[in-house]
Amino acid sequence: MGWICRLRIAVVSLALGALVGCGGGASISPGTNGQSLVSVALSATPSTISAGGAAVLSWTSSHATSVTISGLGPVGTSGTATVNPTSTTTYTASATGAGGTATSSATVTISGTPGNSVPLFGHVVLLVEENHSYSEVIGNASMPYLNGLASQYGLATQYFADAHPSIPNYFMLTTGQPITFDDSFNGTVSADNLVRHLITAGKTWKSYAESLPAVGYTGGDSYPYLRRHNPFSYFSDVVNSSNQKNSLVPFTQFAADLTNNQLPQFSLIVPNALNDAHDGSLTQADSWLKANIAPLLANPQFQKDGLLIIVFDEAADTDFSHGGGQVPAVIISPLAKRGYKSTEVYQHQSTLRLIMEGLGVSGYPAAAQVAPSMGEFF
Repeated sequence: MGWICRLRIAVVSLALGALVGCGGGASISPGTNGQSLVSVALSATPSTISAGGAAVLSWTSSHATSVTISGLGPVGTSGTATVNPTSTTTYTASATGAGGTATSSATVTISGTPGNSVPLFGHVVLLVEENHSYSEVIGNASMPYLNGLASQYGLATQYFADAHPSIPNYFMLTTGQPITFDDSFNGTVSADNLVRHLITAGKTWKSYAESLPAVGYTGGDSYPYLRRHNPFSYFSDVVNSSNQKNSLVPFTQFAADLTNNQLPQFSLIVPNALNDAHDGSLTQADSWLKANIAPLLANPQFQKDGLLIIVFDEAADTDFSHGGGQVPAVIISPLAKRGYKSTEVYQHQSTLRLIMEGLGVSGYPAAAQVAPSMGEFF
């Protein structure tokens, strides 16, 4: 019978060896005295983020009395935690119980390569055009000025709006979330937003809206001014502050501020419905851009460290790719790569992230936290 006992011992040893040597970033050390084996599983979502972004670690365990995660310390035996690594980081969960110990690892990779970061700008300007698809604009002889800028500077060839109709896209550009899909919305928005972060960081801002009835106006449409194209007019940070409301100004103020070197650190330019291609033609929109944007690009302050982003809010109503269809986005700066065409997929939340990165403002709102950085343009 001795050979039978030896055979049983060999089988048990092989089984335990298989448990100890399990792969996939996990290991298990068997316990003694018949205790149930401890197990733990750790994952990261998303596993790849842009610099400054966030990932969520999730873990579960069985038969563990304690769990520790590297970089976090002791945690519950199951749960989630948000992490913001500044470099590619591997997190390891170690679980311990009467049945032994187990580990599991998950890596959060920071995307991009050295030199692919967004520089700091003295002035960032966002200009939003209306309701035309990428194929209707890029290469269209009706828009020679904008196409010239797209050829000279940076063009995102795979940029998509987030939704239809207009208003959720304007909110994605400024809050990182759609807020509403009702173009007639007239409520107050208290969600985290760009203005809140600019104020906290001590940055100056203005919204230059063409045909705005008066400084500080937060009322409804006054055609050709459309409130839904002026998202800052909804924010509680602005509506409830007489000081911040003064940063809602008619577009006529832009030329004066530019001439007097008084542009704020962030500017939102809102052409009216006749000049943003909403109700007027592409030719009219292009002529407006040339008349009003050429002086900005020639300004010495802008030529030093300025950034202008021109993007369309949504594509034609028949295009629902990625929610709001493919639209042009042009990245213009003396610090940008010349004649650069990106094939990466971006949406409005990446533009929000770019604005904040370019101004050195941290703590991105909502979807901007995990949106791909547009650092490749610089």
